[in-house]
Amino acid sequence: MSAWPFVSVAIPMRNEAASIGALLASVLAQDYPAEQLEILVVDGDSDDESAAAVERVAARDARVRLLHNPQRIVPSALNIAIRAARGTVIARVDGHTQLAPDYLRVGVETLVRTGADNVGGRMDAVGGGWFGDAVADATASPAGVGSYFHFGTEEREVDTVYLGMWPRAVFERVGLFDEELVRNQDDEFNYRLRKLGGRIVLNPAMRSWYQNRQDVVHLVRQYYQYGQWKVRVLQKHPAQMSWRHFVPPAFVAGMALLAVVGPEWAPAAWALRAVGSLYLLLVLAAALRQSARRGATGVLATALALSCVHVAWGAGFLSGLIKFADRWRKPEQGPPRLEPTGEAIASAMAPWGGAPGGREGA
Repeated sequence: MSAWPFVSVAIPMRNEAASIGALLASVLAQDYPAEQLEILVVDGDSDDESAAAVERVAARDARVRLLHNPQRIVPSALNIAIRAARGTVIARVDGHTQLAPDYLRVGVETLVRTGADNVGGRMDAVGGGWFGDAVADATASPAGVGSYFHFGTEEREVDTVYLGMWPRAVFERVGLFDEELVRNQDDEFNYRLRKLGGRIVLNPAMRSWYQNRQDVVHLVRQYYQYGQWKVRVLQKHPAQMSWRHFVPPAFVAGMALLAVVGPEWAPAAWALRAVGSLYLLLVLAAALRQSARRGATGVLATALALSCVHVAWGAGFLSGLIKFADRWRKPEQGPPRLEPTGEAIASAMAPWGGAPGGREGA
């Protein structure tokens, strides 16, 4: 490529002292032209030494900047970074992630080659410990989360990707991330993007590694929140939902109903045993296919992780129907807007023309 675009890497962070150093090292080690890169770390009032760790790196490398996020949630952090960014390309990187050395370069090449509005790679989970490894296997299975970016092996257009890399002009056209959505803000944004005719491409060559949850409590909490906030996405964009989104809550609600009615009605008790046994067989079959290399203990652990994902997501969705019951008839506010700057307007005319305004000090 004759002229590489200036890339702004946006990193939402809260209490990531244990991992932020390795993450920043992986970003700074990119084979992308150093003068065409800035790193914006947005700290959500961390209680640990995260901010101090970033400041130490920033003192050595002026490309790293530390910003403040008083709202403490991911979508507001991303919007703060996007508004502060000087790049014509915005790349999201999360705190539990490390990047392959060519991640940014491959991403920019994919944007240019495909003409897509958002590109990303696979979400390859790292695991760790008997249950962490099981979670990594469970989320990489089509029977787990179900999104292609968890297990896809071929480049193709998709509904959503892990992390994401966008031309800045996309946010000027589509708007910023919805700051109400504690979870699922990426799904909601990508739906708006596709609704306006945008294209999203997954390229497995954009390699990164994600440190997944490593115990039952944190996994259940994570997917409970995913399910709960999916209700707000449903209320804002009903057409965004797929049939598979309704399977976990239907299963959880059905099993709970059968469990309540079963003691008083024999057919319900029979149905509870039959459905429960069928589910157990399906989960074990999926776990065996995914984790046979780890032996019987590994297969059972993966089956437990799959069950946690399904039940927590379904229960969270049902709780969201209650929590957000009063929002069905209320008018929805639009997402925050990103106003075009003079530099952005100029770069939109030649989007890969290099850094806007050079590398002035951070």
